[in-house]
Amino acid sequence: MKQQSGPRVILHVDMNSFYASVEMAFEPELRGKPLAIAGNVEERKGIVVTCSYEARARGVKTTMPLWQAKRHCPELIVRKPNFDRYRKASRAMFDLLREFTDLVEPVSIDEGYMDLTEYLKEGNPLQVAKTIQQRLLEELLLPSSIGIAPNKFLAKMASNMKKPLGITVLRKRELHETLWPLPASEMHGVGEKTAEKLLTIGVKTIKDLAEADPISLKQLLGINGERLKKRANGIDSREVNPDSINDFKSIGNSTTLSKDSSDVRVLYDTLNRLSQSVSMRMKRKEVLGTKIFITIRYSDRSTFTRSRTVNNPLGEKEELYTHAKEIFDRHWTGEPVRLLGVTCQDLVPKGDAYKQLDLFSFQEDAKKEPLFKTIEDIQKKFGESVIKRGMKAVRLEDDKTSGTSFNKDFLRE
Repeated sequence: MKQQSGPRVILHVDMNSFYASVEMAFEPELRGKPLAIAGNVEERKGIVVTCSYEARARGVKTTMPLWQAKRHCPELIVRKPNFDRYRKASRAMFDLLREFTDLVEPVSIDEGYMDLTEYLKEGNPLQVAKTIQQRLLEELLLPSSIGIAPNKFLAKMASNMKKPLGITVLRKRELHETLWPLPASEMHGVGEKTAEKLLTIGVKTIKDLAEADPISLKQLLGINGERLKKRANGIDSREVNPDSINDFKSIGNSTTLSKDSSDVRVLYDTLNRLSQSVSMRMKRKEVLGTKIFITIRYSDRSTFTRSRTVNNPLGEKEELYTHAKEIFDRHWTGEPVRLLGVTCQDLVPKGDAYKQLDLFSFQEDAKKEPLFKTIEDIQKKFGESVIKRGMKAVRLEDDKTSGTSFNKDFLRE
C-alpha cells in the first residue's frame, strides 16, 4: 500500500517485559512480584531472558546468570519459557494493532511500527495511542510503551523514554532538548563497539553525532556513519512496511573448483574462502543472517542445497565457516565436488539484531557460569570497568526441527 509523502504519524509499540507480562496474564498471582523467565530452573543454571520491573528494582537484569539473579533477589520467582504461549500473545497483540490500520510492521515478537497518517486525518495521535495502550492492558492484560513521532527512528527512541506504560511524543523541533543531550550509546542503531569508535573522534552525545563532520564519520563507519548522522538529526524516510515480515533477502557466493575434488582439505579451504567473502559483503551492508545455506554440485552436475537456521544472528567469517562446514560434513556423500556455495538468508539490520535467548542457548550459556563467577570476583576487587564481558552464543537446529527464533518468523505460520 502506498503511503503518503509529507508529515506522517508513526507509532512504535513496545511491549513491557513481554515474556514476564504474558506469564502474569496467565497467572494473576504473579503480578507485583519479582519474576524472571529463565532456563534450567531446577539446577539454577541458565540466563535471565526477561524479568518483571519488580525484579529489576532488586538488581536483576536481562542476560544475568540465574545464580547471580538469585543472589540479588532471593525471593525471585523463576518460570521456564513457554514459547507457544508467547507466540499466541504476540499474534493477539498484532491483531489488535491491525484494527486501527493495516500499516503495521512487526519487527520482533513484542514490538512493531504503525503508520496512522491516513487513519488520523481528523484524529488525535495521543488519544489513539492511549486507546491502544488501554486496550492492550484491558483485553490482553499486557502493558506497553508507545512512541509517537514523524518517522520510525524517532518513534523507536520515544518508546524507550518512558517505561513501563509510557506514551511519549517526540517532535523534530524538540530534538535539541530531548534527544541530543543523551549519550550516543543510547541511540538506536549505535552499539557498544560503534560508540567506542565514535569516542575516538570526540562524539560523546547524540548532539555531537548530529553535528559531526560527515567525512570523518564515513571514514570511521562507512555508509553507516552517514545514516547515523541523519538519524541523529531526526531524518528517517523508511516506510512502515507490513510485508517486511515476509522479506527473504540473502547474500551468498559460490565457486566452481578448478577440477572436481573429493579432497576434504580442498573442500574445507573453499568453504572457508566463501565464508570470508560472504562475511565481508554482510559487513559492508551492515546486516546479520539467521539462516545459512550451502550448495553442493557433484561431478555429474547433480546439485543439492541444505540449510540450517540459527537463533542468534551471525555474520563473522568464523561463525559462517563453522556452520557451513558442519552442514557439509552432514550431507556430503563423499563423491567428487564440482561447485560449492555459501549463502546467508533472512537478513536483519545489524543495529536491530540481538541475542535470541531460548531453551537451547540456556544450556550453552550455563556452561559459562564459572567464567561469570570469576569475572564477578575480579570486578569486585578491581572495579567493574576492568573487564567488559561480551557474550556470544549460537544454537543451531536443522530445518527439520522446530526452532524458537522470534526475530521475524513468529508470524510465518
